[in-house]
Amino acid sequence: MIKVQYPAYDFRIKEEEGKEMIFDTLRKGWVRLTSEEWVRQNFIQYLVQVKKYPSALIAIEKEIWLGELKKRFDILVYDNSHQPWLMAECKGMEIALTEDVLHQVLRYNIAVPVPYLVITNGSYCAGFGKKDGKLVMLNDLPTPF
Repeated sequence: MIKVQYPAYDFRIKEEEGKEMIFDTLRKGWVRLTSEEWVRQNFIQYLVQVKKYPSALIAIEKEIWLGELKKRFDILVYDNSHQPWLMAECKGMEIALTEDVLHQVLRYNIAVPVPYLVITNGSYCAGFGKKDGKLVMLNDLPTPF
């Protein structure tokens, strides 16, 4: 597992129609604050503030097609050539990082091939790199290009 030290960040949170909302600085809008969204927002701040991933090269919750199924990835980081580089799947803190979660991001990787895959539930984070057609567990997230 990868040790993630989340940075302090002053999230903007409000209540709207009885539901908590959080402002997503990358999507530039308010989104419903779920357990998964809380993990996603904290992980994004970790990528940007701690790992120094350029925020302009991060996409969040975009649609992809798996055959005839429409799905959404959580986080996709592009490299400087605007090629998909790292895909992260976020789960709520109450969801265990099982093999099923890894298989989910691997399915998404069929539609959007990347050299690095990450799964996180906020408490735990696992990263994988592709080497010689196999997944290799990482001790840390890759350094951005």
